[in-house]
Amino acid sequence: MFGGAGAKPSLEASLIAVNAALYAAFGYLTYLGIFAPIFGTVRFWPAVIIPAAFSILFSPRIGGAGAAIGIFISDILIHGNPLLSLTVGVPSNFTAFYLIGWLARRWRDRVSAAVSIGVQLIPVLGCAAISLWNLIDEFTAMIFFAVSLIVLAFTMILHVAQRRYLGWVAASSIGLMAGSAIIGVGLWAYSQLFILPIGGIRNAPLVAALVWFLWTYLTEIPFLHFLLPPILEAASRAMPSRLGVPREEQVRG
Repeated sequence: MFGGAGAKPSLEASLIAVNAALYAAFGYLTYLGIFAPIFGTVRFWPAVIIPAAFSILFSPRIGGAGAAIGIFISDILIHGNPLLSLTVGVPSNFTAFYLIGWLARRWRDRVSAAVSIGVQLIPVLGCAAISLWNLIDEFTAMIFFAVSLIVLAFTMILHVAQRRYLGWVAASSIGLMAGSAIIGVGLWAYSQLFILPIGGIRNAPLVAALVWFLWTYLTEIPFLHFLLPPILEAASRAMPSRLGVPREEQVRG
């Protein structure tokens, strides 16, 4: 399989390098100096579509390894803290994008609506909690909650209009959610020992972990939901074997 488990090491290394370079460069150019509200540190990161596409099109290992290397490069350029990157950024990115590719390959024949829609309830409940318990300011909580509802509604619409995308959407959601959780908990734990860059926070309250989790997920998942499926759809038409498109769909396409 091209870029998969049977790929030549040189080809796999080349794909990982391209993935990492694109991820680092595009991420650096598009984060716009925007960081998480209140607790900072985590930046706006639309570049997630790059390793997600590599992970699904080529292999989970290529997607995960490229993301890990790319985020380390961008972390050094932006906040210059290698320890924080190696303990939080690198493992969270590898986990997220490896999972996205791994799950997408297993759910290429679609996934149940219960899974794809149900997983979106997790951020909705998280947003409801911080809003009801007044854990952060009302405006930020309202924005978080609105985005989580939009993502949930989009997934429900896909269930009716484009069910073949549900596997990609569910895989992206679960993978990104896992990575976001590592970021949230990891940054909170790191802050108990060291000062965080970009904000200078030390001994962050536990609610910060939830805010970092929600910020990471809710600012990145729209790019994976709205942009990744069209990219993969175009790739499936150009390279049907990459995504296991059934022969009858290849003929119709």
